[in-house]
Amino acid sequence: MTDLSRRNVLRGALAASVAALAAGTAVRAAHAAPGGPTALAAGRSARPVGPAATHLSVASNGGRWRTRTASGWGDWRALASCPAGHENPANARALLPLGPGVVEYEVDVPASTSVAELSTAGAAARSTGEARIAGLTTGKQYFPRSAWGADESLRFRADGSESFPAAYFPVQTLTVHHTALPVGADPAADVRAIYRDHAVNQDFGDIGYHLLIDPLGGVYEGRWSGTDQHPVFGAPPRAKPVDGKPRMSNGAHVGGYNAGNVGVCVMGDFTTEPPSAQAVDSLVTVLAALSQACGLDPVGRTDYVNPISGATRSVDTISGHRDWLATQCPGERFFPELAGIRAEVAKRVGGR
Repeated sequence: MTDLSRRNVLRGALAASVAALAAGTAVRAAHAAPGGPTALAAGRSARPVGPAATHLSVASNGGRWRTRTASGWGDWRALASCPAGHENPANARALLPLGPGVVEYEVDVPASTSVAELSTAGAAARSTGEARIAGLTTGKQYFPRSAWGADESLRFRADGSESFPAAYFPVQTLTVHHTALPVGADPAADVRAIYRDHAVNQDFGDIGYHLLIDPLGGVYEGRWSGTDQHPVFGAPPRAKPVDGKPRMSNGAHVGGYNAGNVGVCVMGDFTTEPPSAQAVDSLVTVLAALSQACGLDPVGRTDYVNPISGATRSVDTISGHRDWLATQCPGERFFPELAGIRAEVAKRVGGR
């Protein structure tokens, strides 16, 4: 397998995406729906949906929700979440798609909560470029932040300073997540909703994950790492490689264990259903590229040390979110597949 650097991980797809944008592809970002967060008491509460709302962000540990259209109320569904965060674990929030025709929602929660409405109207056009990793055509589409419609102003405070400036560290480990969010007709709109929820509602300053993968296998750039639109890694001189290996931009996906830990999130709720075969194949491809670029053993163990806090943990080099913290992420139907995914990643990098 050809040697990797930060400039050939997903390189071909990036070039195609940028070319499409230069030709005039228009994108729009997520905006907050009017009204701001609404406080709700414990128990059942029903609220009308704002005319522009496409998603709800619910702060809650447990509970259920449902929506109403002209046909009546739908079934109750569990409030699933993937708690992210900086150096302290964040409170759980569930991000929920409303779907077309929804006029009212109801939540049933064990404790008081808050609900914020988000709007992702104006979907970004999808890229037609294929991802090329280590010179191989994979058939995986790649979407830099500009292609999925990231509103970069959300990363900045009112005084113009960055809320979450990039800091760069050698990669020690890779962590797999799910969004705990059913994927809508336009996955880019879901990415924009996650971005706004992380950056603004949860005050991370940016999206917490480095890469996201949709059910068709499309790969989305997450956490901002520099102006060149290359995912995950910083560019010299800000992020000079260490021992020939690239350094990653710090994320916010595993509270307390982010520095040196790349977060790859498969979009969907895998509590009762597994991810699609296309998504798993793209995940294996991405993890193989990252493993080779960073000199990681996909089936090995890592004695992780947080270079900021000194916190330590021994984990599989490719782990699930629940290996780090008390969470169901990446879902009951997905987590057991990680052993097989590690083995397949190792085959692709020639390690086993």
